[in-house]
Amino acid sequence: MASGAPIRSLLFSTLYPSSARAGHGLFVETRLRKLLETGEVDTRVVAPVPWFPSTNPRFGHYAAFARTPSAEQRHDIDVVHPRYFLPPRVGTNVAPWLLARGAWRAVCRLRAQGFDFDLIDAHYAYPDGVAAALLARWSNRPFLVTARGSDINLIGRYRTPAAWMRWAFSRAAACIAVSEALAARMVEQGIARRPVHVLRNGVDGGAFRPVDAALARAELGVAGAPVLLTVGNLVPGKRQSIALEVLRDLSATHPQARLIVVGDGPQRPRLLAQAQQLGIGERVDFAGAVPQARLPIYYSAADVMLLPSEREGWPNVVLESLACGTPVVAARVGGVPEILSRPFLGAIIDSTASAEYARAVREVLARAEPADKLRAYALEMGWQGTSEAQVRLFREALAPVRH
Repeated sequence: MASGAPIRSLLFSTLYPSSARAGHGLFVETRLRKLLETGEVDTRVVAPVPWFPSTNPRFGHYAAFARTPSAEQRHDIDVVHPRYFLPPRVGTNVAPWLLARGAWRAVCRLRAQGFDFDLIDAHYAYPDGVAAALLARWSNRPFLVTARGSDINLIGRYRTPAAWMRWAFSRAAACIAVSEALAARMVEQGIARRPVHVLRNGVDGGAFRPVDAALARAELGVAGAPVLLTVGNLVPGKRQSIALEVLRDLSATHPQARLIVVGDGPQRPRLLAQAQQLGIGERVDFAGAVPQARLPIYYSAADVMLLPSEREGWPNVVLESLACGTPVVAARVGGVPEILSRPFLGAIIDSTASAEYARAVREVLARAEPADKLRAYALEMGWQGTSEAQVRLFREALAPVRH
């Protein structure tokens, strides 16, 4: 690498979004876009997807794998999507090897085309980070791994994946976590040794800004108040069922309250049925998956955003909501306490009882903090510091190579 030239990084992650899954892993793409704005880094992306034979919509998200192009450009960034084989049920323990083998040809092709990268920047510890360790070994390049939440909190509970991750992190030039809580957990579980560098996700204040609440509600066709919002994939770990119970519990004091559920996933039929069983079906709007560009309208339409998740790494939706001037009531998981570090931002709940969430919602509504106060706090957590720290870690990883 020539002195003064940009660092050539290869971003490696199955979390990277594509034209077939535009809302998938946007936090990885956003961090890269902000990093590239520094002018210190030149990057290509290798974002493998599991091989699947059919694009028929009846196969759901599996069909999206098949629809993913082999190569594309997103925001002027070159992205390739090599396929790898992941057999059902038995694939978890061998996934890193299969992922690395599936991506290796694409990595070699990039080098042959003239992009001889200096390092690998991997996102998600398992299987991505482990596969990156293999690719780094085969290409004789240093690598860095960013853990993001469920890779440690969930997958890290299993013996074989945990052993794989220990092996990979022991060889990484830098181990990164998106929150202090996640960094501590990595050390506690023996998956990584100190230092674990914390590079939190920031919030894009230009993309996430308040919209007039009345106009936002009119555009969404939402009548009634207060308006509650929950944003996330409809999967068991997000526990949107608690948000439905909160709406029921608020009925005595706020009979016109409404809930908007943004997201899609396998829990949708169960949540629809639950809303009917609770007698609140007519006051719940299931919006489905929403493009990121439209999320500020939903945040701005809401009086309170709920995040009752079972686990999180660094939940971007909390900062996005605050940047749009909407307070947050969330479970005490992952990096939530690090974000909601001041009382005026909302409330942190230590219980799974909907009554506790409902009580907190009432208190937050009564306080009615100014939207600009919440936004000002959120904007303190921009991307600049994260990008600068990432460039510094890249340079440290390459220092032995230069000498």
